[in-house]
Amino acid sequence: MDTTNLIENLQRALRFDASFYREVANDERYNQQALTVVILAAVLSGVGAFLGSLFSGAILGAFLGLLLGVVVTVIGYYVWAYVVQFVGAQFFQGQATAPQLLRALGYAYAPTALNVLSFIPWVGGLVALVGSVWALVCGFFAVREAHRLDDGKTLLTVIIGWIFVAIITAILGVFGALFGAGAVGFGSLLRN
Repeated sequence: MDTTNLIENLQRALRFDASFYREVANDERYNQQALTVVILAAVLSGVGAFLGSLFSGAILGAFLGLLLGVVVTVIGYYVWAYVVQFVGAQFFQGQATAPQLLRALGYAYAPTALNVLSFIPWVGGLVALVGSVWALVCGFFAVREAHRLDDGKTLLTVIIGWIFVAIITAILGVFGALFGAGAVGFGSLLRN
């Protein structure tokens, strides 16, 4: 994979370049690169969770956080793409297919890489929030260009999709917390 091309594409995506999102949605050659962006963002999110747990002394919880950070991010990507494809097509006559949205939203996930800094006291959560909002705005452009919707319909489609992702993330987070609490407790037994 050409890293120079990847960096140029990320720059265009992060600047909300509508023509880039339209190009990506309509060109299957971007499949692998879009998924790579999601996986890199997921790994960086997982590293942020890992470091946050590690610095709090939860070694086993840190590894669980790393794993869950990656898994939840990738699951969220697929859920968001399929939900916005369904909502946009069924309710607003959007024209995008699921693969087109997977490509476009793959690049929109890039700002979530800022989650790697979530472990930093006081500012980490704020930086992660900025990354999430930035990704949501990038997602707006990705969905608008792929589905060819007006701004109002795009906004509704993106928000509905985001709500589904938030619900699924919360459910997975509860399971992670339940298992993480056990792992943290087990980790404290191993420290002595």
